[in-house]
Amino acid sequence: MKRTPTEPHDMRLLTGGVELFAAMVEAVDDAQHEVLLETYIFDFAGAGAEVARALMRAAQRGVRVCVVVDGVGTGLLPPLWAGQLAQAGVQVRVFAPAVGLGFWLPSRWRRLHRKLCVVDNTVAFCGGINIMDDYLDPHVDGLLTSPRLDYAVSMRGPLVTAAHDTMTQLWSRIEAVRELRSQDLSSAMDALRGASQSVHLPVLGEAQLVLRDNVRHRSHIERTYRKAIGSARHDILVASAYFFPGLRLRRALITAARRGVRVRLLLQGQYEYFVPYRAARQLYGQLIEAGVEIHEYHASFLHAKVAVVDGKWLTVGSSNLDPFSLLLAREANVVAHNPPLAQSLQDSLMDAIAQGATRVDPQAYLNRGLGERLVDALSSAVLRFGVFLTGKPY
Repeated sequence: MKRTPTEPHDMRLLTGGVELFAAMVEAVDDAQHEVLLETYIFDFAGAGAEVARALMRAAQRGVRVCVVVDGVGTGLLPPLWAGQLAQAGVQVRVFAPAVGLGFWLPSRWRRLHRKLCVVDNTVAFCGGINIMDDYLDPHVDGLLTSPRLDYAVSMRGPLVTAAHDTMTQLWSRIEAVRELRSQDLSSAMDALRGASQSVHLPVLGEAQLVLRDNVRHRSHIERTYRKAIGSARHDILVASAYFFPGLRLRRALITAARRGVRVRLLLQGQYEYFVPYRAARQLYGQLIEAGVEIHEYHASFLHAKVAVVDGKWLTVGSSNLDPFSLLLAREANVVAHNPPLAQSLQDSLMDAIAQGATRVDPQAYLNRGLGERLVDALSSAVLRFGVFLTGKPY
């Protein structure tokens, strides 16, 4: 874990759940007033149980503990854990529960994918790491041989308030829905008034929290990426677990490579879902032709959603560069102009490339067989059709 103090921020890069959960449990155990947590997946096996126990300890000593999980990523909590959390006083809400066949409606694909935690409005955590043990994965029986690769940051300073405000707003909206369902209109209106307060993301100079939602921040994260890529002078390094960027973002990467910027992508080699993986490969040709280097990570599952530009600018967050993240989900990324922190992240990514990834050979890609080409094209068509069903341009 690398610590990089800055003013007025104090930010630390956290690699994997091992570092994140240790820092989070320490903060929660020190909490005196409030703990807010949002996550796409809360898995109570292995290290995830340690986070759950810390939340229960805090609630039992009178700290307000509010947890929001996604209705698809987590679903219904295991009855044993749900009972223990409730008995301890932890308030748990499920964002957009998946009910029956309703999940197959495109409107139900708008998930809570961001991973945020704020403790006492003093320290916050943001990144791509679910509450899930690094060595456990639902796609594999037993333990992974190497930990899942992912990142988060802890932070103190003005960014904490931004994270707290957006989490409080979501909680208010969820509570409003609950009150309306219970027909307690007075309480519902109080909650909606809280939800209607706009979340302002101040220009902090060296760092900011960038959100994506389906109301006021529809394209903020993608525009942030494009702006950073467009301003790059010599080096761009992107790691994205799911990679199927829209035309404008692909053009930004291609244009940067053609003007002499070294562009490197670290993508999945050991995939979790077949169609997104093969659809991404359909895009390799135009990127490789422009000079983009593509590396596939095979050491374990790649779950990172980060980037470094010119060794100075970085982003760490929950947003992949794919339609799910850029068009549908609620996401949160920290963006900073912080050379020491950016260098720490770049060093970690370069080590992952050197030790656990294989560069896609341009000639081998061009010479792949007809069967592979058809699979890639069909996967791309399936993904594009899904985007079409959402009615959103991409």
